[in-house]
Amino acid sequence: MSVWSLTVMVTVAAAAVLRLWPLARAQALCRVRTVRTGKVFNVIQQVEGEVLQFSSTTVLIRHPCEKNIAVYLGKQIFFTRDNFESSLLPFTIPEWTMGAAPSVTSAHFSGGALLLVANGKVFVYNYEDYKWFQSQGPQENCPASDAQTDLESTHWGAARAGASVRVLGAGELCPNLDRALEVFSTLRISHPVSHLSGDNCCFAKNALCADIGNNIFAYMRGEKLAETHIYFSNNGGYSFDLFTINNKAAKLGTLGGVFYFHPLSQIGILVVYRNVAAFHYLDHPLNRSVGMTFRYKSPMDVLLTPGLRGFLILWSKDNLLMSPNSGQLVNTIQLQEGEEVVFPSIFKTNITIHNMAANENELAVLTQESNLFYGNLGFLSTSVIKFVDQPVWSPEAALTFQSSGMLEILTPIPDSESPAFDFQKCSLNIQAILMDPNLQIGKCKVELLEGKFDEDLYIIDMKSSLLLSADFIPRPGSSPIPLVMVSNPHSLGLHATITEVGNTLDGHTKYKLDIELEQQQHSGKTDPRFTSSIKRPTLSTLTVDMANKDISCVDMKPLSTLISIGCDLRKKIVVQNKVSACSKGILDAVELQRNYTYVIEKESYDPNFLGHKATNDLFVTYPYKELGCPRLVYFNAPWKPVVELWQGEQLQEEVKAEYVLLEVNGLFTYSYSLTAGTALCRAQPQNWTTVKQGSTSWNRENYVSCWEPNEDAPLLWPDVPYQILGGPTENEIIFDQRNGIYIFYLSIVDPYYSYCHLDTTFSIYVYGAYPLPTVLPELTIFLLVSSTLLVLWLAYAIPKLLHTETGLQFLSFWRWLGALCVSLCTCSWLGHLLRRVWGKQTSGQASSQPEPPELGQDPDSK
Repeated sequence: MSVWSLTVMVTVAAAAVLRLWPLARAQALCRVRTVRTGKVFNVIQQVEGEVLQFSSTTVLIRHPCEKNIAVYLGKQIFFTRDNFESSLLPFTIPEWTMGAAPSVTSAHFSGGALLLVANGKVFVYNYEDYKWFQSQGPQENCPASDAQTDLESTHWGAARAGASVRVLGAGELCPNLDRALEVFSTLRISHPVSHLSGDNCCFAKNALCADIGNNIFAYMRGEKLAETHIYFSNNGGYSFDLFTINNKAAKLGTLGGVFYFHPLSQIGILVVYRNVAAFHYLDHPLNRSVGMTFRYKSPMDVLLTPGLRGFLILWSKDNLLMSPNSGQLVNTIQLQEGEEVVFPSIFKTNITIHNMAANENELAVLTQESNLFYGNLGFLSTSVIKFVDQPVWSPEAALTFQSSGMLEILTPIPDSESPAFDFQKCSLNIQAILMDPNLQIGKCKVELLEGKFDEDLYIIDMKSSLLLSADFIPRPGSSPIPLVMVSNPHSLGLHATITEVGNTLDGHTKYKLDIELEQQQHSGKTDPRFTSSIKRPTLSTLTVDMANKDISCVDMKPLSTLISIGCDLRKKIVVQNKVSACSKGILDAVELQRNYTYVIEKESYDPNFLGHKATNDLFVTYPYKELGCPRLVYFNAPWKPVVELWQGEQLQEEVKAEYVLLEVNGLFTYSYSLTAGTALCRAQPQNWTTVKQGSTSWNRENYVSCWEPNEDAPLLWPDVPYQILGGPTENEIIFDQRNGIYIFYLSIVDPYYSYCHLDTTFSIYVYGAYPLPTVLPELTIFLLVSSTLLVLWLAYAIPKLLHTETGLQFLSFWRWLGALCVSLCTCSWLGHLLRRVWGKQTSGQASSQPEPPELGQDPDSK
């Protein structure tokens, strides 16, 4: 071994000892270990692409749902999927995507992707597929081919896993993702942005949670609101549309941030005006008021804590604030010693914040003075305590929560022989630290707080309610106060009761907390101006905590669940089918399954649904697999379907709400029993013709009741058919004289029945109609009456005519004609038969005829 090699090793060892020496003194506070992997065989890894750097103070962002996934933002940026349990190369981006050195100003996790703002542009790294995307501007429809173009394949980052990295840019088609994305146009975001904001839902893997994570805002912080450009994405940041602000009051001042507060179902804008800031909201009922104002000395980062509880942390180097209700109230962080609050704000101690970390329930702050603060997030107030002074700070140190009660200080360590960085981890067990008697922290006043609803998702549909319960056991001699809260009281109301249910084996009293939840609009306890619009689906978070909970209750985290006041996806509607055309033998189910085809006459349908006759007959293949056997309906009886509401496999009720029907093939051989006038409409009612001019469907979103006066649609034509069934009217369908199959689309349009778009398709067979006559009924009656009168006249006139000389001549002509026919007949047996008949006829007539009088004799004497 050379002297030079020995000198280098000694230098490196000395540097490691010097780095760990300050923390060696802090063994009572944290346990230090170094992560170093992949360097045994001295394989040199190469850094490919542009190395990313963070332009602000060091921070570590952890994925809210997948705790092992995180990104470290500092002089170098590191992305990990194993909680930094391996040495990592600095995070890079393709070289050709940047015209200058890439400087990151913001990062955010959305589903299975990491979003970064670099040099004013938004980039998406899909770490599931190891692909890079640049976010696009206006969108178009995605073609069915879903093809992709590989602009570049490199081998940095994920290359160690044996996967190539694809970078998709302008002009490419939809990426192959689980959730279908729309094609990106060649127009990128035209205005530079600096920050991203969004939230994540970890309660359940369903469409609702996915939609929450897909809502992303991109904006330039510090710009004048009247001139700024705000972009919104609903597909996880892959493409953005321009977002406009309709609140005029929110356009004054500069932009501090824009956020989608899902726990409040509001979009909030942080408006800064002359060193004072406040949140403005865009939706009713908060659009008429402003959140609590607070001092805004310098640009502040806003952290939406995980769990969707509505907690916000606003912080900068010289300020730290907290909001428990999505910015409506903003409070300072108090400093506590023992059981007493010694400072109303920790900044009274003259500190400079280096970075901070928060999870669903806890908060930690690391200062440049090497102070470490810890506390619990509380709805009434938030207090922190200061741990003993130990040198735990360094410019590269980042604070993060590994789990509840486990805090970690992460510091990257460069390696002179490898471009891959190692990581030094300083782990703190908060519960063990709080047991230090010098901190004078009392014991937790609660021994147990549990509920089956914790970290779950529940749905309350229109006019529904929900019952939940929780159990808690207080410590003997203490009297904790349960605190039941909803993050969105404008939509969700609650009623809670406490019941003593017995004792534990240790003799401790056990209590049960029963919680009844319902729509605030139906609770009858609030002013209508306080509640949100009942037509709009909303979200709220239910949290059960203790009002006077101590900092020592580290393991006693609050119970929290997400409540969706919206559509229950298990609901569906079914049209009753008790009597079918197959059960009565009119149609054969076997034949219907064999691609049965029927014809719709061109006089009976309109493909444009306007009631005009078509030019050709329509051949329809009956979809038996989807519709089954058609229901049987008699043509001459007014009819409407019996609609049932099902939830999963259970029948709930018969639907009495308003709904509409439309024959899917354009048949118009039916009408309605009521008109706009007989339905007592006060405004011109909607119909399918007017609805289809501005929409493709008629549903609860675009339904307008005709029983409320409408200046835009006064009742001008009261005789038009009223095309809405159900509800308070007895409107029914009246069929024309036509037999055949009808396939109807049915949609519930009552906006107060359910938040779901309830619709279905079903079929009927109309029978009993006689074929339509080919001659006009009036002409048939005229000919029948005329024929009857003619027969009566002939019955009277012919006997009179036969006794006249003309009648005798007419009778002689027919005798001569009969004799001629007999003589001309060539068939022997037929000729013989005719001669016999004719002979009898003529002999009978000759005998019955009187003898002529003799010459000179009086006829009367004879």
